[in-house]
Amino acid sequence: MGNILWLASYPKSGNTWLRVFIENYLANQKQAIDINQIHKNSIDEVKAFRYQKYVGGGQQTIDLTTEELCAIRPLVHADIAADSQGTVFVKSHNFQGEYKGFPLHNWQVSSGAIYVVRNPLDVVISMSNYFDQTIDEAIDYLAEDLTGTPNEPENAPQIITSWSMHVKSWTENEDERNKLVLRYEDMLENPRKAFRKVESLLGMKRNPARLMRAIKHASFNQMKAQEEKKGFVEKHENAQSFFRKGRKDQWQDVLTPEQVKRIVERHREQMERFKYIPKGY
Repeated sequence: MGNILWLASYPKSGNTWLRVFIENYLANQKQAIDINQIHKNSIDEVKAFRYQKYVGGGQQTIDLTTEELCAIRPLVHADIAADSQGTVFVKSHNFQGEYKGFPLHNWQVSSGAIYVVRNPLDVVISMSNYFDQTIDEAIDYLAEDLTGTPNEPENAPQIITSWSMHVKSWTENEDERNKLVLRYEDMLENPRKAFRKVESLLGMKRNPARLMRAIKHASFNQMKAQEEKKGFVEKHENAQSFFRKGRKDQWQDVLTPEQVKRIVERHREQMERFKYIPKGY
């Protein structure tokens, strides 16, 4: 067993919120941590500079194929683990599996994972706003089995897959590999209960005061206020803001009945598992 603890989710599902909570909990300070510093401790394995050392012949990572970079990925994860003392938190939007025979997560150097799942009816709205897509384009994106992110100068490609494949890959064997699955909606409705599970997974003794302080410092209003004041380095170039609304059931005011039907038809099995099917569908 290694020391990487994966912080995983489908995009726009609460990964950043989880990371900010953990950083505030571990820091245990009177003031909220700077959201622009979380990437220093909650590592993003996708950064191209981590892969560059394994690229020869004067090439850059963008000169390699997705398959070639995925072959390097386990080595990158081993480096992250070796360079860290104790548990290291690593962000991932990759689905849990293999790409052309290469594992997207190196479990030989990992200790477990926390996975956040969010209602796809709300994910499509967040995706649409964040990536400057139409709602229908976002609905199609969530249904594409082979979707991912491109090979860019700063970032290696990610293999995301459809919302259903992604969720199933991370949650169908919840009891294995020291894995915690959290619903975004439960984090909103009862943050004390949800984040207490995180506290427990981290091996920390129950500390109500410390827990509630971290929850307060990681609140949506706190994160949004920080972004409005000094920006957020992880914001996509197409997005007006990273932290938009952060609430559940936005779909009731935005999606048409036909759009809801399309999402449910494409993701019914996993939506049923997590109680996301609206009445009448």
